[in-house]
Amino acid sequence: MLREVFATRYIDPLRSGGSVPGVVEADDLGTYVVKFRGSAQGRKALVAEVIVGELARALGLRFPELVLVHFDPAVAAHEPHQEVRDLHSASAGINLGMDYLSGAKDFTPEVAQGFHVDPLEAGKIIWLDALTVNVDRTVHSSNLMVWPTLGVAPPRLWLIDHGAALVFHHRWDASSPEKAYDFRHHALGGHAPDTRAADAELAPRVTAELLREITAEVPDAWLADEPGFATPDEVRAAYVDHLLARAKASAAWLPTDFPSREELAAEEALRAAKTQAGRPKWLKRVPDLHGKPDAEQDWSVHLG
Repeated sequence: MLREVFATRYIDPLRSGGSVPGVVEADDLGTYVVKFRGSAQGRKALVAEVIVGELARALGLRFPELVLVHFDPAVAAHEPHQEVRDLHSASAGINLGMDYLSGAKDFTPEVAQGFHVDPLEAGKIIWLDALTVNVDRTVHSSNLMVWPTLGVAPPRLWLIDHGAALVFHHRWDASSPEKAYDFRHHALGGHAPDTRAADAELAPRVTAELLREITAEVPDAWLADEPGFATPDEVRAAYVDHLLARAKASAAWLPTDFPSREELAAEEALRAAKTQAGRPKWLKRVPDLHGKPDAEQDWSVHLG
């Protein structure tokens, strides 16, 4: 089960995402990025974080430890922004924390150019994203971090941020385990991902027993009052059934066709040219910032 800690010091909000998570210290002396239950994404984003993150770990991918964080808004009373304070007030109680990777860097297209990714590892990450329908790991928003592990060189890829995964739990009655999604613009699509080898290795490991162990880590309160289900355990069973059926149907959705880096660059150049051509003359000297990757973010700056 996920460890439980109590937030003792609020350091800073992270404004790189819409949920405005916060960096906090806890009573175990650890530092965590906390995703708050009261954010606009709601409890289902936290459910997805737990299920997909723990599944990634079980399948041998690098993912920071998750903890349940007891958060008292009084800890962050010094926060100057009212909208962030409102978020904290709506999130009193148990929230989700992820171990803070101090000094980690975003896996941006610029970083990716000089970073070697093993084709099997790339295939495994894409396979996990396709299984869990994670639509938020693209070339423009990788949700991957580059971080050294206990001083090991070179740095390794770490997965973060799975709140947008498991899209089927927003419309249970319309979900199909065989549904394919467009993963051609995945952040690792240009790294020769071996998704077939990943499928052969990982699909047999996604068992009902493993999925039951993982879904058991989701707090009851985050699964309560789900329309169409009487109890949290019924909701857990629905996740188990869907993900197990999807793993068994991997031949129907396995991503195998990815554009090269050169093709992606050509697509981006064409998109930028079309955008620029459609602007009025007085705007054509203004840079096009839409669709560009976020600036490289060093998490250590938030520790001050």
